[in-house]
Amino acid sequence: MSRLDDVDLSARLPKKEAREQLAAAQQRLVHLRLFLGGQLGGPIGPPVCVLFEGWDASGKGGAIKRLVDELDPRHVRVAQFAAPTPDEKRHHFLWRFWPVLPGWGGMAVLDRTWYGRVLVERVEGFATEEAWQRAYGEIVDLETTLAAEGTVLVKFWLHVSPEEQLRRFESRAADPYRAWKLTDEDWRNRDKRAAYEDAVEEMLARTDHAGGRWTVVPGDDKRYARVAVVRTVCEAIESALAARGIDPDALPG
Repeated sequence: MSRLDDVDLSARLPKKEAREQLAAAQQRLVHLRLFLGGQLGGPIGPPVCVLFEGWDASGKGGAIKRLVDELDPRHVRVAQFAAPTPDEKRHHFLWRFWPVLPGWGGMAVLDRTWYGRVLVERVEGFATEEAWQRAYGEIVDLETTLAAEGTVLVKFWLHVSPEEQLRRFESRAADPYRAWKLTDEDWRNRDKRAAYEDAVEEMLARTDHAGGRWTVVPGDDKRYARVAVVRTVCEAIESALAARGIDPDALPG
């Protein structure tokens, strides 16, 4: 059975319960972020880098919004990556991501990432097979290096069923204030879902490593997905601090 097939897309949270759980997780993240940044009186902590990938209309934008909503904008950077520009194509595919990576005491959220090389660039033929096959090792080398330097890497794949994706596409198409989110490319990508599933499965298998584990989030219920994302980031930070013998709740007295 594939990793995507293992995802329980029936996972749901009632509205009231989701609201309460999300608020609690967001408040915990505020504390952890201030702790890492040194704003609570201690030394600055390790960088936090959160990577988002997922199907079109899987809820990445909404999940990112909830993740950073309660944080001070000065304490987190959100960077979105689309197709590389002509100038960016002149460089190695990882080159354009370096400027947004966080340093110690920093946090960055990447909406689409270097995994485009083994997803859309693979499926659409924008990269040669030799290039995207080589990319798995290059990506793992980068992430392993970042982790060795202390970076807390949190990697999300937001997974939705074809049926839910179609419902969201149609909902967007019918709403003049959201129709801009839906492009002809989204529809073409949907027609190639089987090829993209193969690419996603290989990505998950070949780039899940000790320094950068994948979390596949059931996304058919947006409320469940948003809570899961914020909680997972909190847990990753807490685990990284615990591994260093640091208690984020023991404030300087």
